[in-house]
Amino acid sequence: MEHARKDFTALDKNLTVDETLKKIREEGVGERIVYFYVVDEEKKLVGVLPTRRLLIGKAEQKLEEIMVKRVAALPSTSTVYDALEFFATYKFLAFPVVDAERKIIGIVDVNLFTDELLEEKDSDEEGEIETQNYDSIFETIGFRISEVKNASPLKAWRIRLPWLFATVTSGTICALLTGMFETTLAESLIIVFFFTLVLGLGESVSIQSMTVTIQALHTSQPSLKWYLKNFLRETQTALLLGLSCAAIVSLVVIAWKGEIAAAFVIGLSVMAVQLIASVWGLSVPALLHKLKLDPKIAAGPITLALTDICTILFYFGLAKMLL
Repeated sequence: MEHARKDFTALDKNLTVDETLKKIREEGVGERIVYFYVVDEEKKLVGVLPTRRLLIGKAEQKLEEIMVKRVAALPSTSTVYDALEFFATYKFLAFPVVDAERKIIGIVDVNLFTDELLEEKDSDEEGEIETQNYDSIFETIGFRISEVKNASPLKAWRIRLPWLFATVTSGTICALLTGMFETTLAESLIIVFFFTLVLGLGESVSIQSMTVTIQALHTSQPSLKWYLKNFLRETQTALLLGLSCAAIVSLVVIAWKGEIAAAFVIGLSVMAVQLIASVWGLSVPALLHKLKLDPKIAAGPITLALTDICTILFYFGLAKMLL
C-alpha cells in the first residue's frame, strides 16, 4: 500500500519493559507513535503494544506478556477504500500493513484521511496530550466511505449487471434441470411440497457462510492454511445445522404424510445441501478475493447460483434413486 508510513517502531517480543524503554530512548521513535508493534524472531507481526501498557508494565515483564495478541492488519494489497473500512469498523488510530508473510512493511494512521487526529492541550501539571473528538473523526471517515459507495446509476449498472447474469443463467439451468426430473415430480408430490424449503435452507446457509467469510477477509490474507482452517469450521457448523434442520423436517414429513422413505430423502437432502452451501459460501468469496474482484458485489449471485444448481441435482437425483 503506497500510502503506508515507514517510520514505525517494531519491538522484539522477548524484550522486557525496561529494555524496551531504554531502546526507545536511545533510538527514538517515529514521527507519530500511537501503538508499538511486536514481532517475533522472524520479524513477523505477533502483537500490538498500546503506549499505556508499556508505561504501566513492570520493568521485568516481557512484551509478549503484556501485548495484545489479536492484531487487525491491512494486507499490502489493500486499497485506500479498504483502509477506510478498517478505520470505520475497528475505530483504531492506526493499522500495520503486512506482506504475505505477515512482516510489517509500514503503518497507516488516521491522518491519511483527516488532519485533525489529535488535539493537543497543555495540562496544568503533566503536559499530557489529550485525544478528543474521536467519534467525530470516525464519523467523518464513515461519510467518506458513503461518498465512495455512492456511484452514479450508470456506473452502478455497469458494475452490478454482469453479476446478475449469473442469477439469470442459474435460473435457466435450474429450470432445465428440474424438467429432467418431471417424472419423479409427478410420482412424488411430497418432494415438490418440500423443494422450496430445501432450496431456501441451502441459500440461507450459503449467505451466512459468505457473510462470515467476507468479514474474515477484511483482516486475513487467504492461503491454503487459512482456507483449510475455515473449511473445517464451516463444515462442522453446517453439519450441526443440517442435522438439526433435517431431524425437524423429517419428523414433520412423517407426522403429516407418514412416508418414511420421503422423510429420509428430504432429511438427507437438507443436511447435504447445507454442507454444500457452506463450502460455496466460503470458497466463492475467497476465490474472488484472490482474483482481486470485489466479493461484496460478485459473491452473492455466484454463490446462490452454484448452491441452487447443486440443490436441484442432489435433491431430485436422490429422490429419483430412492422413491
